[in-house]
Amino acid sequence: MATVRLGDIAPDFEAETSQGKIKFHEWLGDSWCILFSHPADFTPVCTTELGTVANYYPEFQKRNVKVIALSVDGVASHMEWIKDINETQNTTVNFPIIADEDKHVAMLYDMMHPNASESFTVRSVFIIGPDKKIKLTLTYPASTGRNFDELLRVIDSLQLTANYSVATPANWKDGDPVVISPSIKDEDIAAKFPKGSERIKPYLRMTPQPNK
Repeated sequence: MATVRLGDIAPDFEAETSQGKIKFHEWLGDSWCILFSHPADFTPVCTTELGTVANYYPEFQKRNVKVIALSVDGVASHMEWIKDINETQNTTVNFPIIADEDKHVAMLYDMMHPNASESFTVRSVFIIGPDKKIKLTLTYPASTGRNFDELLRVIDSLQLTANYSVATPANWKDGDPVVISPSIKDEDIAAKFPKGSERIKPYLRMTPQPNK
């Protein structure tokens, strides 16, 4: 079984989904992506999660993020589950759910954890960049629903830090001050960050978010 680490190229695959057959890298194109897995269809916590993602879909679109889910059940089962999700969560699921009956994708992405379950995928999240590299991995227990506000926050951070020499501090939210990269010399800060900066310690220098 492969181990997928940060910075690795996300494994490519072909799969049937609730929206037809896809080749993953081709489907991804130049977008960001959230790939998240579910142990099976018709599971209660995952039903709320898929409904939440559908309701958040405009936020993902604003950030050039494609969303794709995975479950080890088949397309016909997915289509029935989507009806339940739409009904109970008052939404319309408008993203694909991968049918991974042979667990091929689950194995590629190391979603099978024998200590958690011999037969079901764990509830993993992968954020993948337009360069097809893994930017974030998270694994949740079955009893804890995922926080999609946090995933949006992480995407905001990843997209910001990909384009500017900054990092985001603890509990950062879009619009908050950011940390200037240690690679930037003090004498270069004024030219690079015209909004100003605060030197708290030689290694801790803050600046207003540069793209706001």
